[in-house]
Amino acid sequence: MPPRRALISVTSASAPLFNGKETTGLFISEALHPYKVLVAAGFEVDLSSETGSYTPDWLSQQPDFLNGEDLEIWTNTNSDFRKKLDNMVKAGDLDASSYGLFYASAGHAALIDYPTATGLQHIAEQVWANGGVVASVCHGPAIFANIKDLATGEPIIKGKKLTGFTTEAENTMGIMGELRDLNTEMVEELSDRLGAIYERSTDVWDDYHVVDGRLVTGQNPASATSTAKASVDIFDQL
Repeated sequence: MPPRRALISVTSASAPLFNGKETTGLFISEALHPYKVLVAAGFEVDLSSETGSYTPDWLSQQPDFLNGEDLEIWTNTNSDFRKKLDNMVKAGDLDASSYGLFYASAGHAALIDYPTATGLQHIAEQVWANGGVVASVCHGPAIFANIKDLATGEPIIKGKKLTGFTTEAENTMGIMGELRDLNTEMVEELSDRLGAIYERSTDVWDDYHVVDGRLVTGQNPASATSTAKASVDIFDQL
């Protein structure tokens, strides 16, 4: 049985979006919601980014996305979540073998640094190789750009069903041009390139997740909790 310890990965990138009006970084609820689920399920939970730092996404701090208990936890810098987030260790300094579950939180910024985040990718590879659960939400599948099944040398998502933020939603938000300027690959494009089977809900904002064996993926911020709960369910069946 893999260790009942989880790593939530965090993007360390940031970039202006919406013509400089907003800054993308970590979409807070996409890390906070799985954190709450995993802690409640008895996991020891760590957070880490490639550099040990993070920038909070502007949109994710607005009342539509951050309110109630979540807002209280975020604004309390002495909350367990904030203390772990604000004092992250670089991914490369962690012991990959100590984790049984890897969960890639996101934000648009993940499209920038996740594809080359070798420290985080190494941890996910080891979790997968050791029979653990690998999960992602929203733009989190960008991390799969270079995560291999060490037994076969193939991408861990090859031939597997997954979901993530839709290209339709990028266009709806009106930021596809800006994302292209950042030389990013959309989740659907990465899925196609690496031979995965991309699935999505009818509405781009639905709470929707996909389970394929030990791979669990969620479509958007609204899916962060259900994705984490499904990840725990799969872990408990290992």
